[in-house]
Amino acid sequence: MPNGKRRGLIALAASTALAFAFPVSARADSDKPITIVVPYTAGGTNDNFARILAEGISKELGRHVIVENKPGANGIIGASYVARAKPDGTTLLLGGTGPISLNAMLRPSLPYRVDSFESVALLFDGPLTITVPTSIGVNSVDELIRYAKAQNRPLLYGTLGPGSVTDLFGLLVSKTFGFPMTPVAYKDNNSALIDLMDARGDMNYATPIPMIQNSKKLKILTLTSDQRDPTLPAIPTVGELGYPQLKSTYWTALHAPKGTPREIIDKIAAAAIKTVKTDTFHEVLKLNGQTERAAGPEALDAQLEADRQHWGTVIRENHIVIN
Repeated sequence: MPNGKRRGLIALAASTALAFAFPVSARADSDKPITIVVPYTAGGTNDNFARILAEGISKELGRHVIVENKPGANGIIGASYVARAKPDGTTLLLGGTGPISLNAMLRPSLPYRVDSFESVALLFDGPLTITVPTSIGVNSVDELIRYAKAQNRPLLYGTLGPGSVTDLFGLLVSKTFGFPMTPVAYKDNNSALIDLMDARGDMNYATPIPMIQNSKKLKILTLTSDQRDPTLPAIPTVGELGYPQLKSTYWTALHAPKGTPREIIDKIAAAAIKTVKTDTFHEVLKLNGQTERAAGPEALDAQLEADRQHWGTVIRENHIVIN
């Protein structure tokens, strides 16, 4: 056999052996773009975080990373899409407390469960607030309790819909403070804040930044964190006020479809964690009142279990089921 033909056959055999040495999913990891699905509308806070994250992961992995918005149904549309995607590391969900943890506990007919996903990385979280309109003259939690008990009606609090973090937190607040409350669902937090500023609502639990931006009309009474925020040193926490049971956060993380190989998950997790730990990302977190918690799959698994214990108790005690 001529030497040229022999070398060609050897090369072909080597390439064939290499192809069988690595599974198809692992090869797909290196030659396709990664899509980060955001289950919310474009232009929102999570969408902005996703685009910065995509740029960092792309730089770290040397791959094209795109962001695709699939909003609707409290995150169910986007999460369902990712749960059905091929588990090859090319489709990820920028998930959080609502789309994964709460939906799975609240909705028996949900097309996915918590175990429909592989944990990739926990990214960051932030506290909720207890906020009231300044016009009602309430400046502390004690004053809020007195105010509520003097009213001849339940207080109204804004939520992002049944089963949302803000909806469930309101139930926790009502039980803890001992006064009745009625949730009012809004399509987005901006709409809820407009009503709150005009005193058409009594309370809101959204994260601190939008409240601070409207501080002439809104008053944050407390943060639901362990420690005071150094950028908001005058605002007490629920723990120091004697209500540790109200400690709650809203976290954000990356999830992959069930069955995505661990070696692929580890590579993406490392790139995501490195991105979130940069000074640039930290500055954006600070501007949005969030705290970096970048860690791998085990940390996200632990967070999901913590949610099951914390929010699961609220759901069971209030017999909440959403179909």
